[in-house]
Amino acid sequence: MAGFFRWRPAGGTALVLSLLAVAAGLASFAVWFQWQQTRRCLTFYGSDAAWLIQRAPRVEVWERTSADDTGVAGIRRWDVTSARGLVHLRRGLVEDANLDWGRSDTRAIAADAWQFALAFFPESDPRGSPTVLLVQRGDDGASLGVEGRPGRVGLGRLAAGIERWWGTSRDEATPVAP
Repeated sequence: MAGFFRWRPAGGTALVLSLLAVAAGLASFAVWFQWQQTRRCLTFYGSDAAWLIQRAPRVEVWERTSADDTGVAGIRRWDVTSARGLVHLRRGLVEDANLDWGRSDTRAIAADAWQFALAFFPESDPRGSPTVLLVQRGDDGASLGVEGRPGRVGLGRLAAGIERWWGTSRDEATPVAP
């Protein structure tokens, strides 16, 4: 009976090496899978903008206001950095499956055609230069573009989610002076 419980270091080593090999394989799969989920967004936004969308320390919502008597439209700004649901919105913006790539276009959204924007600032200072995602609503649905970059893509299933998020987050948002 004593031989039955004999210590076998070689058997344990093989088990540990097998577990490490399985872990390395699963980690490689996870990296590949994550890249597959975001590769079109990375190309569309650019890697720096995609990084800011996910990690910017300051986020604002901008809404265009109607033109005044002089014919000039204004912008209302809100700090939404601490708004509930922002983490999920950020993640949704960089996942390919959430956007309607069938409605993509090479033309950028015109500077005066957007109604809603999300600004992602690289620092907490609102005077910095942000990455701005412009949303243009149209008869065929909403489109998303990046200020200063060509192209636009359909918002797809994110359109209703952004509207719902902003509807519930507006009360928590802090107005930003122009």
